[in-house]
Amino acid sequence: MENFEASSLVVIALGAFLLPLFAERIKIPGIVLEIAYGILVGPVLGFVSTSEFISGLAILGFLLLMFLSGFEIDLETFREKGIKTLALPLVIYFGTVVSAFYIISTLKYPLFLALVLCTTSVDIVITVLRSDETIKTNYGQSLFIIALLADILTLLAATVYASFVGSGTLSLNNLNVVFYFIVVILILRIIKRVAWWNPQIFSRMFDGNDPEELGIRSSLALMLTLVGLSVLFDIEPILGAFLAGTIFAFTFSNRGSLENSLKGFSYGFLIPIFFINIGLNYDISVFKETQFFLEVGYLFLIAVGVKFIPSLLLIFSKIKIRDIFAAGFLLSARFSLIIAMAEIGVHLNLLTVQLEQQIILLAVLTATFSPILFRIIRSKTN
Repeated sequence: MENFEASSLVVIALGAFLLPLFAERIKIPGIVLEIAYGILVGPVLGFVSTSEFISGLAILGFLLLMFLSGFEIDLETFREKGIKTLALPLVIYFGTVVSAFYIISTLKYPLFLALVLCTTSVDIVITVLRSDETIKTNYGQSLFIIALLADILTLLAATVYASFVGSGTLSLNNLNVVFYFIVVILILRIIKRVAWWNPQIFSRMFDGNDPEELGIRSSLALMLTLVGLSVLFDIEPILGAFLAGTIFAFTFSNRGSLENSLKGFSYGFLIPIFFINIGLNYDISVFKETQFFLEVGYLFLIAVGVKFIPSLLLIFSKIKIRDIFAAGFLLSARFSLIIAMAEIGVHLNLLTVQLEQQIILLAVLTATFSPILFRIIRSKTN
């Protein structure tokens, strides 16, 4: 058993190293290959089986993914744009929420799925917009802000939703989210005050040349501490990790090279293990069922619809109709965050495992086809 577990770790490590190279060559998101690789070496070939050690690494990768989702928030973006510029993106986001909840409730899906479908892959949006420098235009900036708001507000909404609805009752215990925010803010204010008195120590956190990597150490310590606090306050640890990253971003707006160091450490190994582990636990028997693919196709139409309809409001920004249609497809791109949200939903018994399997395939489809449709439609406008 020990030899099999050791060989499993070798197979996973090789995959985490080689898959990004293949993804770069064939021009698809690396996460797609990581999930497919997990399915191949796990359920299909049986080379790897899940173990407590691999699951532990995957959980740590998941926590880091959620922490970085909050940590990467750039408040300067919102300060520079101003309230007036954010008005339309906010209206579009709330339009997405209303559309999602209306469609999902009408079709008798679990309501948490509506929040899951409100997410957008900021990474994919930015990558596509940067490929032809569209990101520098007002159109590109609008799409970027819409995508960023979608992820931030959806994860915060998921935190509150999980607290109030996940428990099944409304009581004072549901105020744990508020108490958790207060305690975390107090802790970080204390840290910021101490940093003001001891700048030479805290400056090392954001110094990329620090040989002790104090920044990574302190970030991981902070994340795990706040995850531990989330357990004490009866909040989902994964959501606690996101809140920790978000409040860290609010407290330290200038993070120097720490963000790149953390992303290199996390996305370089632990987060890929999380996605490979998803493939290892995927139920491939669903691929034999025609109904499964029909349901995924149906879900794909819903996922595009809840983004496409509110995107029509971009007409108030005097954007061409074709560009508005293209925006609707690009904002439909989802990947890492929607999978994370699905995982949260299953863990809180708000989604079924079968629905999670559909969401994972939906993520692969939207991440692959949404950018293609965006480029095809945009190319006709030029």
